[in-house]
Amino acid sequence: MNAKELHDALKKIQEPKGCYFNADASMTMALMESLLVNKERLGYMACPCRLANGTLEADRDIVCPCEYREADMAEYGACFCGLYVTSDWNEGKRERVYVPERRPVEKILG
Repeated sequence: MNAKELHDALKKIQEPKGCYFNADASMTMALMESLLVNKERLGYMACPCRLANGTLEADRDIVCPCEYREADMAEYGACFCGLYVTSDWNEGKRERVYVPERRPVEKILG
């Protein structure tokens, strides 16, 4: 699977849930590529914007879409890495601000 195929497959699943890809196509496709690299390297698509521990059990919360995405999108209009956004965010109707890390420190430190 290549980045375009992954993008198209995920788009069909995520858009009905109100989760849109960032309109910045170069950023979105770079993140798609990174997800595929993590899939090849780790066996699962860990969030490309976080340091994965290397085991599915330890990283389950950051398998894309991560378990923090919904809260990030509700509060900020975008997920932590900016891959998934709301339609308002994409249309510039929502202020684009830094999305802080929600992952607990103990999970980050392993």
